[in-house]
Amino acid sequence: MKNNIFDLQNLDKKEVKILSPQVLAFVGDGVYSMYIRHKIVLSENLKGEDLHKRVISFVKAKGQSDFVEKLFPFLSDDELKIFKRARNHKTLTHAKNQNIIDYRRATGLEAVLGYLYLSGDYERLNEILKLSVGEENENKR
Repeated sequence: MKNNIFDLQNLDKKEVKILSPQVLAFVGDGVYSMYIRHKIVLSENLKGEDLHKRVISFVKAKGQSDFVEKLFPFLSDDELKIFKRARNHKTLTHAKNQNIIDYRRATGLEAVLGYLYLSGDYERLNEILKLSVGEENENKR
């Protein structure tokens, strides 16, 4: 049974682990943005500009970096390795008006989300996404 809303093929975890941290973060950024947009649209009746501002408060590097502090105790060893590899990956650029530490931590978070999404671990992905919006979950690893 597929549990992927896009009905796409998943990769083996070994295949996902060898992908570039930038690729994992790229996918994770999209997953996180879509999740936050979905939650906000369902829970708040806002106009377009206000929707955008509300989403940005979650998906900007500072918001993600703050969430990482709360997430660390719940990461598995594999997730922590993915996070650190992406956080420490050398890049030539970073987001304008963002602290480099926040930017790198946000990249680490996005890489973990990308890793879980591409490997098809939707249950774990959902646990982390729920934590990101303050929905505590009993099944933490």
